[in-house]
Amino acid sequence: MATTNAASNGTSPNSSADASHFAPTLLYTAAKLYYDEEATQAEVAAKLGTSRATVSRLLSEARRQGIVRIEVLMPENYSQDDLAARVADSLGLDSVHLSAPLPPPTPSKPLVDLMGRYLAPAVSRALNGVGLVPGDILLVSSGRTVYEVAQFDLDRIPGILVAPTVGGNDQPEEWYQTNEITRLIANKLGGRANYLFAPALPGADLHAIIHSDPAIQRVLELWPQARCILMGVGAPPLLRSDIPRFVPTDSASLRDSVGDVCSRFYDRDGRSVEFPGSDRLIAVELSALPKIPVGIAVAVGTDKVVPIVSGARAKFFNQLVTDPTTAQEILMHLDMRAKESS
Repeated sequence: MATTNAASNGTSPNSSADASHFAPTLLYTAAKLYYDEEATQAEVAAKLGTSRATVSRLLSEARRQGIVRIEVLMPENYSQDDLAARVADSLGLDSVHLSAPLPPPTPSKPLVDLMGRYLAPAVSRALNGVGLVPGDILLVSSGRTVYEVAQFDLDRIPGILVAPTVGGNDQPEEWYQTNEITRLIANKLGGRANYLFAPALPGADLHAIIHSDPAIQRVLELWPQARCILMGVGAPPLLRSDIPRFVPTDSASLRDSVGDVCSRFYDRDGRSVEFPGSDRLIAVELSALPKIPVGIAVAVGTDKVVPIVSGARAKFFNQLVTDPTTAQEILMHLDMRAKESS
């Protein structure tokens, strides 16, 4: 439900103007037409003598200034527990942990800047349910979602060992720096960080050296002993604007990939998708993931639906942390596939 607040001092639309300089009356008029009179953006643009792109900016700025206030009301028969149970049952997961509904993203607050704050409490609930004790090993993946969650408080689980699932100390983006994510998660939980000082995809000569280095071996030997793994789920690689530098996005084989976990790519059926050099990748193997007692995937967004479905059915993880909107989209996707196959 949207409400509009009247304002004064209008000017004519200017598609090149900075959104913050739009006149209040222009913002109000665009919002009134779109929300109250249910005109399309094209119709609003025609009435105001401007473009659809400018109308989109007008509506975003109207929301930012409070001229439009959007209120999302939970239906009386809505139950997050029921939604979580339906998703878990449909995907064959042990449990699904839902965050509070995420607010709609805006140009100044995109989804990636919102999800950490909302997902962190759900991640804490999931980790608390594992029953980790001092000395247990928790593996963490790289990726934007896990990195954003690591910025916020998590319930402490002192004495656990935290280790990365993939190399990455040569990656420029902080969310692909797996040692940084390991440090953040370990500090939040009160655990002890174990660092992997290795690139994700070393050259052939360095690969042999890495596997003979005692410090690196100590971390690699933690992987099969892990009791739990916390991992992000990547969107289809060829549709992403943000991806680790070592991934050859021009590789024809990646066309079959619907997503990845721990930088290991897989297709719709959960089969591993290789790319040139992936045999040297310093990362947990897909085949090892179902052997870890608790695998917690964290993912939000429409582009994560197919990777989540395929990864769950391949048993790469047995728990999921997501938001209600993504959970509903998962059910709609599964319903559509069921209708197509019937």
